[in-house]
Amino acid sequence: MTKFTYADAIRQAIGEEMERDPSVFLIGEDVGEPGGVFGVTKGLWDQFGADRLWDTPISEEAIVGAAVGAALVGARPIAEIMFGDFVTLAMDMIVNQAAKTHYMTGGRLSAPMVVRMVTGTSGSTAAQHSQSLESWFVNVPGLKVVAPSTPHDAKGLLRQAIRDPDPVIFFEHKQQYGGRGGPAGDVVEVEPIPFGTGKVHREGTDVTVVSYLKTREHASAAAETLAEEGISCEVFDPRTLVPFDRAGLRASIAKTGRLVIAHEAPTRGGFGAEIAAWAADECHELLRAPIVRVGALNTPVPYAPVLENHTLPGADRIAASVRRLLDKEPAKEPAKEGDR
Repeated sequence: MTKFTYADAIRQAIGEEMERDPSVFLIGEDVGEPGGVFGVTKGLWDQFGADRLWDTPISEEAIVGAAVGAALVGARPIAEIMFGDFVTLAMDMIVNQAAKTHYMTGGRLSAPMVVRMVTGTSGSTAAQHSQSLESWFVNVPGLKVVAPSTPHDAKGLLRQAIRDPDPVIFFEHKQQYGGRGGPAGDVVEVEPIPFGTGKVHREGTDVTVVSYLKTREHASAAAETLAEEGISCEVFDPRTLVPFDRAGLRASIAKTGRLVIAHEAPTRGGFGAEIAAWAADECHELLRAPIVRVGALNTPVPYAPVLENHTLPGADRIAASVRRLLDKEPAKEPAKEGDR
């Protein structure tokens, strides 16, 4: 079998786009010779050197600020936020500068840049290194938001993101990298994947389960379990949150008549709420049951593994939600507001 990990995909996409376009460069903490804390960029230093890989101090504001400035004068920067939790330090640069430039200059300028954001839990990384913050960015006009769940999609979508004329927030789940180290996987050719095109990972007829990033794997695992019980789940991965493949999701709902949305971020205020609101408004005549959202509990992510697992929406919770939706399992007591 071909060995091609999520980390291989990111590394190859960056390397291929840097070879194709000399204006592309990578900036971030330890992205140079060390290859980053997850080893994702290891090997690129030998190929491109210090002119194209800019190691920085621990300063997210400086990383993104330099990227915005470079983008405004013709470069194509890729800024890495080693842990997405600390993007808070660069929010002004992203939200008030990069996202607004095209609009506020009447289309005369743009900021074609990618902010690679390492997201999600990775096993006892605790409350400040485990958050899923994608819903913050889908609320900002001017940004595109990408959240791939497979190595193939990660490579194709990152190549597209680097070429895009607008600022792109690119989420990478740290559990999906596939191990640390350096270049080890085979080179897999993947063309740029257009934004706004979702992907059906599993065909089904009883319920549509929408998910992305690591939780999409949990959704697929839940679908496997439910298939043994005679329940047919369609697993739909939007791949990009902005733009979102509304036509693809509507086609899936038309087949199944039911919708479950799962993501690792807390349910309250998560991107699932936006999907649910859109589906209730635009697909109400297709739905035969209430829309169900499955997300993390409304609590900081605990350090203890057993508590961390309890807060997150794994395959068991997704499967249980599908059973309740189909009246295959007795309803439980409603969750308290603090748990949503």
